[in-house]
Amino acid sequence: MSDYRIFELGDVDLQCGLRLRGARLAYQTYGELNAQKDNVIVFPTFFSSRHEANEPMIGPGMALDPSRYFIIVPNLFGNGISSSPSNTPEPYDRARFPVVTYYDNIGFQRRLVTEGFGIEKIRLVCGFSMGAQQSFHWGACYPDMVERIAPWCGSARTSGHNFVFLEGVKAALRADAAWNNGWYDSPPRTGLRAMARVYAGWAPSQAFYREKVYLDLGFSSLEDYLITAWEGRYLQLDANDILAMVATWQAGDISDNPLYGGDFEKALGSIKARAFVMPSRTDQYFPPEDNEIEVSLMPNAELRVIETIWGHTGGGPGRNPADTAFIDAQLKELLGS
Repeated sequence: MSDYRIFELGDVDLQCGLRLRGARLAYQTYGELNAQKDNVIVFPTFFSSRHEANEPMIGPGMALDPSRYFIIVPNLFGNGISSSPSNTPEPYDRARFPVVTYYDNIGFQRRLVTEGFGIEKIRLVCGFSMGAQQSFHWGACYPDMVERIAPWCGSARTSGHNFVFLEGVKAALRADAAWNNGWYDSPPRTGLRAMARVYAGWAPSQAFYREKVYLDLGFSSLEDYLITAWEGRYLQLDANDILAMVATWQAGDISDNPLYGGDFEKALGSIKARAFVMPSRTDQYFPPEDNEIEVSLMPNAELRVIETIWGHTGGGPGRNPADTAFIDAQLKELLGS
């Protein structure tokens, strides 16, 4: 049996102007929906991950306790199990897979919540990294439906610096001759390894490397860490799927849709949900300064900084127990409010 379920979306029109036929949203649920349907938490996935990567934040005694809440984890388009380049039939397979924005993703997730479960109110939307960006989008796109949001290590709009970082990731991957403009017959492994090493310089912090935290994690050396933790991870993924998720990320902007017409301040000001926004102090591409600006424009938001030397990776569910515990404590406070 599959460890996830599929919500059939049918034919969907995307922001990019293309129609994706037979679109599918993969998801998993934890806990039971109560009779009032008011115990719902939506916890979207993050870059290059699937629903199981969120599971370290879900469990008895934690904020996201399945004995109390009905937790829905929708999988981002492009992640290999929701509609993606690697699983979509011709003519939109592989390099032809269209750009799917966060606005598209959140609309699909809302259909799952409303059509699939008959849910009208969501107690909390939360998430890490690209999951955080989806949390912001939920708050802005459906302000009357979402009571609380808790984005951590993510932003309401992908900054120019963040965009450029991702350009480096893309360029490293595409430099492999085997890439063949996305029409490869075998994986571009050289490009995937190069991309992984570029990424490894951004996700942890300078202090993470200075303090040689990777040795505490059981790696024998810096090179062992790069080969095992970074190359090993991305070699398991499809290159076109990676690029589809990067395209979603680079286009991230809660105001770039028909609701707000590019008015970023209006979009932030429209978020009615109570929000705890949690940046990592040492995040190199979602820095606290960006979230400070966003929180100042949101009517019911607080900044809660994760004091960590793990950089962006500190927000990864279960990556660093101390950081996970901090995030969990903030979620408990927010849910208890």
